[in-house]
Amino acid sequence: MRPILLQGHERALTQIKYNREGDLLFSVAKDNVINVWFSHNGERLGTYNGHQGSIWSVDVNSDSSLLISGSADNTARLWNVADGRLLHTWTSNTAVKRVQFSEDDKYVLMVTEQRMGFPGTILIFAVDPTTADQSDEPLNVIIPEPSKATVAGWGYLNKYIVVGHENGNVSLFDWNTGEVLKCVEDHEAIISDLQFSTDRTYFITSSKDKTARIYDSNTLECIKSYPTDTPLNSAVIVPAIKEFVVVGGGQEAMQVTTTSQRQGKFECRFFHKIHEDEVGRVRGHFGPINTIAFHPDGKSFSSGGEDGYVRVHHFDPDYYTFKYE
Repeated sequence: MRPILLQGHERALTQIKYNREGDLLFSVAKDNVINVWFSHNGERLGTYNGHQGSIWSVDVNSDSSLLISGSADNTARLWNVADGRLLHTWTSNTAVKRVQFSEDDKYVLMVTEQRMGFPGTILIFAVDPTTADQSDEPLNVIIPEPSKATVAGWGYLNKYIVVGHENGNVSLFDWNTGEVLKCVEDHEAIISDLQFSTDRTYFITSSKDKTARIYDSNTLECIKSYPTDTPLNSAVIVPAIKEFVVVGGGQEAMQVTTTSQRQGKFECRFFHKIHEDEVGRVRGHFGPINTIAFHPDGKSFSSGGEDGYVRVHHFDPDYYTFKYE
């Protein structure tokens, strides 16, 4: 399985994202450029330029008309996907660490950093795709306590917002009122990623405590757990075809200058979703894996690393005939 290497960033990757059809792949990094690629061959279509700092997060709406990005320059920006035009800029007091469209594309959430005396917040904005004149007034400002939010995402039908915290807690919020509906304390360290299943009825978290866990979106019941021997930065549920989850991470960059690729554990690890057993690994990155995304058809996936590369993997025939025993 020879990967396609995408070389469009000068610094470490922070997030990669497929659109709903899977033909486009968006990537952001600690440089200030958003790249968009054809996922089947790695051809770069173009870039979205305007941010003045590291870009932490990116998301695309369901019809691939709008793109949103969150950056260390204290802004979230709305872009026209087709022509790269900047449509709107939301300004916050601190860095925007996570952005996501709601399932129906009517709202966006933004997770802001706790810094310089400002609390970490979750901001909710309405988005009108018919106009470039977006509202700068948030529908709600949620301040998660006692531990700040690191990641967040919309549940199905916009019912709730699921939040991962710095202390390892996972919470369910009513986004209209800001009320905490449920909170679980399974993880023992920072939640580094949170990604939903296709229907958003369950989701997976990754943590620096070296585990990934699957939770029910309504009850926050921990359904499955996948322990590893390395801090995790990302986890994804494989759609269609196979009952797998994929996790990735590795030792922090400052600790790996004298560490070999194998010792640093820079691998995408495949686990059987139901039985929780590890079934395979994909190596390649020369540094920690920061972000993983799966093509919606389940036939390929991409990973972004501290080494500045995006690696796009299209599965060999052996993958489809593999049987868990």
